Amino acid sequence: MSIVIDTDLISLMQRLNISQTKMREQYATMSLEEIVEAEAEAGNQEAVEFAKELFKSPSMLVKIFKLADSENKLELLREMSSDQLKDFLPLMEEEDINQGLYYFDMNKLLQMLEEIPSEQLVNTVFEMFTEEAVINYLPEEELNKFLDSTDLKKNQILKHLKDIPQEYLAQMYEAVSGKNSEELNSIQLVDKIDELNPLQFKDALNAMLPVAKEQLTLGIANEHKELYQNFDAHAYTNMIHTYKFQPELVKAMAVIEPDEKIKMLEELPDDLLSIVITQIDAEVFAEQLIKKNPELIAQIIMK
Repeated sequence: MSIVIDTDLISLMQRLNISQTKMREQYATMSLEEIVEAEAEAGNQEAVEFAKELFKSPSMLVKIFKLADSENKLELLREMSSDQLKDFLPLMEEEDINQGLYYFDMNKLLQMLEEIPSEQLVNTVFEMFTEEAVINYLPEEELNKFLDSTDLKKNQILKHLKDIPQEYLAQMYEAVSGKNSEELNSIQLVDKIDELNPLQFKDALNAMLPVAKEQLTLGIANEHKELYQNFDAHAYTNMIHTYKFQPELVKAMAVIEPDEKIKMLEELPDDLLSIVITQIDAEVFAEQLIKKNPELIAQIIMK
């Protein structure tokens, strides 16, 4: 481990009561850690107390070891295990967590998106697409599953069927009844569709032209937005893969809850995770070192 420390030797001399002659003749080529260690071994009580303070004062750690410098943080992080690294993630600012997502490629991001709660996936999708675009980009099989879902009540469907152009209503009714509907207006057609038995009603929905299915699905989902969670996660990620690039996706993922994004960052290899963690606040980093990694502080002082 080689931490770059810009030490004020005059301040150090005063703190440890070291004369200029001793500093020049014995310590001119030594690092801060080596000087403190040598003085402590020689019985310099000030040096002993100085070393102890490093285990108590985050601000002193930051100052002495220049932890505002990302490179110095990185030197320490490289000495840590995967579990030790992960302990820093909940302490980071969300903006820095978001930046860490750029270290994943598109395929990995999409894979992880399929594993988060559906509500958060939907929120991410709507950061990139309008509702109209989402429905338009979904495959017809997803629309069929949506309209056939047990979460959807028949009266919800009938309510929005009234907004479908008459020619589409006629087409779906005639497809399952075999009857001519030229004499029927839109209201009458909806009533006739309502009178169909459950199997015929389902077949009528499936028989709708794709453009009509899209319009009906959009109307229902717009009024009951929680139903967007019924669409398959892979249908959403395939949509993103087709129409968006990695930076757009990462930006949209800012709406995902921090704990889910932390789970994602935990999948980074240690070398990349260490780089992400270097963005953590220096004082917070020092506090965590004192609390969870005192052996590293000792390693620096006693090396």
